[in-house]
Amino acid sequence: MKRFFRYTGWFFGAVLLLLAGPILLATSGSLQGAESWQTATRESARIAPLPEQAEEAIVQVYGARAWSWRGYFAVHTWIATKEKGASHYRVHEVTGWRSYVVNSRPGEPDRHWYGAKPNLYADIRGEEAEKLIPDIYQAVASYPYPTEYEAWPGPNSNTFVAWVIREVEGLDAALPNHAIGKDYLGDRIIAEVPGGAGYQVSLGGYFGVLAGVREGLELNLLGLSFGINPLALGIKLPGIGELALRNPNPIAENSP
Repeated sequence: MKRFFRYTGWFFGAVLLLLAGPILLATSGSLQGAESWQTATRESARIAPLPEQAEEAIVQVYGARAWSWRGYFAVHTWIATKEKGASHYRVHEVTGWRSYVVNSRPGEPDRHWYGAKPNLYADIRGEEAEKLIPDIYQAVASYPYPTEYEAWPGPNSNTFVAWVIREVEGLDAALPNHAIGKDYLGDRIIAEVPGGAGYQVSLGGYFGVLAGVREGLELNLLGLSFGINPLALGIKLPGIGELALRNPNPIAENSP
């Protein structure tokens, strides 16, 4: 009986640890925004240069807090591209409210995600971006779950972005630990990390471990990840994301 209570205590302790971040965000009210998605802002955050101000090719990866209660747990990510000399960007993402979930269309690259300001995870420009864009288009077209969407543990919007990043050589972007779905590998168990220097093991997106130079070390339990990032001197908490003494994403910070 003592063993039963001990294991039960461990179980509930683990659940409390996983949910501590989302509960803190929910009770603090720090993510409160518009009451309806219909009135939530979708304006540009003015992170990306206007097409008429940038002749060069551009590839960017963004993420922002998901809408409503989902934002307590996860971010939504997407990819934006602009070909050299183009008059517009194209936005590539997955949304769960369409029968064909993949959405690749002209649009503003850095729009708020229904009230949530986006963060920039990767910014590649010039000849390097020009070489990547055709491969990105091909990867988007070959996404293996074009009519499937599961918010947890995947496939979802973050599964899509992680898939494209892994498929396109040279497109490396370390997605945050609270991009739930990035660890969903489908039938695979082992894959390269999106950051490009490391590997991960995942069992259906429910359980797994990830180790990468840029990502650090992450442990995935029931789709929620926590870990450490030695390079950034940071810790990663479910729902909250990464708390670091150094910038965990220097590539985006040092972009043109």
